[in-house]
Formats: sequence, C-alpha cells, structure tokens
Amino acid sequence: MRRRAALILLALAVFSASLAPLLRWYAFPRLAKIPANTYQATVLEARNATLLDYGTLRARTVPKVTIVQTLKGNVEESERIEKTVGKDVVVWDGLSYVVGPDGKMVSKVPERYIFDAHTQAPVHADGEMVDGDPVTRTGIEFKWPFLVEKRDYEYFDAQTRTSAPIHYKGTRTFRGLTVYYFEQTVPWTQVPMPRTMPVAGITPETIASTGTTRWYTTVRKFWVEPLTGAPVNGEEVHQEELRGGTLLGGREKVTAFAGEVKMREDYIEHAVDLVKSNRTLVLLMTSYLPWGFAGLGLLLLALALLLEARGRRPATPRAEPLPEPVSV
Repeated sequence: MRRRAALILLALAVFSASLAPLLRWYAFPRLAKIPANTYQATVLEARNATLLDYGTLRARTVPKVTIVQTLKGNVEESERIEKTVGKDVVVWDGLSYVVGPDGKMVSKVPERYIFDAHTQAPVHADGEMVDGDPVTRTGIEFKWPFLVEKRDYEYFDAQTRTSAPIHYKGTRTFRGLTVYYFEQTVPWTQVPMPRTMPVAGITPETIASTGTTRWYTTVRKFWVEPLTGAPVNGEEVHQEELRGGTLLGGREKVTAFAGEVKMREDYIEHAVDLVKSNRTLVLLMTSYLPWGFAGLGLLLLALALLLEARGRRPATPRAEPLPEPVSV
C-alpha cells in the first residue's frame, strides 16, 4: 500500500512540476489579451497655456485647454480583420478632442489603431489611419505590452505619422505602484493641418494655399506599470507653430499652442485603481500559480520519497519469549 501511494504522489508531483512552466510560458501568452470591446476616456489639461485665436491670428494666454482622449473598441471590425489575419485583433477607434477655455472646439483628430490583442504589436489592415490619412504603424501606441522590459520601445506619434524610440529612463514609485518611466522627444517637424478647423470656412487646403505651414514638437512622458503594460500617468510638453506664408501678415511664425499637458487628477486615480486590480490577474498567471504548483510538486515529491523509504525499511524481528524456568 505504501509503495502504491508513493507512486501516486510521484505522479502528482510530476504533474504539478510540469504545470508550473506551462502556465507561465504557454498559457499566459495565449490567455492574456486586451478585450475587443474596451472603452476608456482620459481627460488631460494644460493650464496657463498659449493658444492661437484663429479669428485674429494672435496668440494669447488662456487659463486652461482641455484634451479629451477616447478609445472605443470596434468589435465588428475586430472580427472582420481576425478572419483575414488568423489571430486575435483589437481595433480601437480613437478621438483626440481639444477644447478651449470658452468650451469651443479647437481641433479634433480621429484615429483607428489596429493591434494584436496579446502582444500589442500593430496589425496592418484596411482602415488603419490618423485623421483620415492611411498610415502603417510600427511600434506601440497608447499601451505597452504585458510584462514590460527595461529597454527602449518604438512609439508611434500621431502628429508626424512616424515612429521613434521612447526611452526607458528608470524605475520609480508612483501612487504606491512600481512603474517604469519612459520619455520621448519629438523634434520640430512639419505636420499636417487638422482636417477639422475651429473656424467655419477655414480648411487645411485654404491655409496651404497661403503658404503657411504647421510645425510641432513635444516631450512625451509616461509612467507605465510593467506587469499590465498600462500607463498610469502621462504628460507632454507640447508646442505648435504656424510658420511663413501670407496668412501671418508678414510675421515669421506664431504660436498655435504651447503648454504642459497633464492628466486630470481623477483620471489618474481611476487608472491606478484599474491597474491595481488587473495586475493581480497577471501575477496569478505569471507568479502565484506557477510558483505554487512548483512548490506543491516539491512537497509531493518529498512525501513520495518518504513513503517509498518507509516501504523499503526491513521489518524489526519480533523478540522470542524467554523459556519458562524448569522446576525440579
């Protein structure tokens, strides 16, 4: 019986030990993915910013400029593209909507971002665009992959329609979370005018006909929780200028927008809370369960060896009773 129990325990030990790496290296990469129906909104603000008045074409200081960024999962498009590429795909329809201090629109730029649900790598398909312009992304945008590494990544910039390295700058603590800090500097680059302008009758084509061009630079900063790959905070030191042409009335350039763009406090708190709950699921698949099964396997192996050793131990011979004394 002991030998049979030892064999059963040994089989369970082997099963537990083999299950540990399978969970970490096989199951996790296939089970961890971004849901196709995700919806999220983020509000960012630039206080005491410089903003162009398109009515007078003069820059002025305003108390606040608000940027509302939304990402909405397009399930129908995800399913359509999955049939052609043969893997799990997420389609995010994004919108960056900029509002001035008077509540009126300054600009709005739509995007369609298509990526692998597991790795967050771009997937190229019909509909991938920024502000109506077809693009072919390289690198990441909005979200890092699961299990972020301490290295530089390629990050897509929607203004320039190009990708450039975003540099790992160190590990920090943010609101009780260990995060990786990344930073990217986009040098002054000529970029397209938004298709939707804040003044009726003014279009990118009418501005282009005057010879005036739009230029942009930014320093982009992200604090990323490494297990989930989700940013818990983001900032930009953002500048835009209109340069040259007859539209500026002989001036060389005029500031269209300049300010330090930061996430609003309530959205930071929401992002931190969401990440804290999701990172538990990642830890379960990458740490808690694999190490738990590995430890269980060692325990079962020790019990199996103990039972086997006890089963092989020779039985202690029974002491013979002493003979009764013989009386004469």
